[in-house]
Amino acid sequence: MNPYAKLITLTSLALGTTLTISSNHWAMAWTGLEINTIAIIPVISKSHHPRAIEAAVKYFLVQAAASASILFSSLINAWSCGQWDITQLTNPVSCLLLTTAIAMKLGLAPFHFWFPEVLQGSSLTTSLLLSTVMKFPPITILLLTSNSLNPPLLTFMAISSAALGGWMGLNQTQIRKVLAFSSISHLGWMTIIIIYAPKLTLLTFLLYTVMTSAIFLSLNESNTTKLSTLMTSWTKTPTLNATLMLTLLSLAGLPPFAGFLPKWLIIQELTKQELTPTALTIALLSLLSLFFYLRLTYFSSITLPPNSTNQMKHWYIDKNTSPLIAVLTSLSTLLLPLPPLILSTI
Repeated sequence: MNPYAKLITLTSLALGTTLTISSNHWAMAWTGLEINTIAIIPVISKSHHPRAIEAAVKYFLVQAAASASILFSSLINAWSCGQWDITQLTNPVSCLLLTTAIAMKLGLAPFHFWFPEVLQGSSLTTSLLLSTVMKFPPITILLLTSNSLNPPLLTFMAISSAALGGWMGLNQTQIRKVLAFSSISHLGWMTIIIIYAPKLTLLTFLLYTVMTSAIFLSLNESNTTKLSTLMTSWTKTPTLNATLMLTLLSLAGLPPFAGFLPKWLIIQELTKQELTPTALTIALLSLLSLFFYLRLTYFSSITLPPNSTNQMKHWYIDKNTSPLIAVLTSLSTLLLPLPPLILSTI
């Protein structure tokens, strides 16, 4: 991509995100979401591959429909209550419409079908942006309007996302699709607790961003997009593959890694709210996700070709890995004692 085009795109992404998360007025928040959508489309379609063009069109159509629904929801609320403030969402129809629109923007079930296809048609770095940066503004809107949202609808979407994210990721061989369903499953965990403890949702999203960034950057470094390639990538960069295994276990939520803490705190908070059946259901559904995380871990570090694969082994490449990957991997695996302190300061 042209350096000037890249500068304009990244500046627009930063501007749209900042505008949305700092707005109290619905029109300004909607403007920020639109700027983000328009800025990311050239990034998705820059390879000019048919799959990339298809992904860009799907992303544009879904995001345009969701943005129109958000604007319609804010108009209904302003018409009935005379309020354009984001935190003053009181009309029941507006609350229902907004919850649906944000679910569509984030990729929550049952509006999740576009997300794996868009990630599969994008590069690894673009998939990283779509999984982390592009989800921050809609989650911010959910946090600001958490007191006005419909609890039964959110609980249904959260349980559906955890179930579908785990179930549909089981038979995938494309790593980007596996990570897309992983994102859907994690969004279910964030959504189920947002009404009762919004700070816990924010903490879960921040830790998810750190872990996912480490995984995508590690995969991009070794140019790995399929499970069959992941089997032999340890011969290229063995140290990076070992740290990738640890990060995947952290994303799975296994102790003593940092990814275990959000699930523990969410289950604890749901139990305090006397929602023990909900906590038990989502905890059991996380076992589905755990299966494909362990599958990725097995393929990345334990499988020894050529006994179990016909893929050609790669030459060992002695090159310097980006320091950012080392920092993110360290945070993903060693942050377990610190999040309670972070949570108390938010």
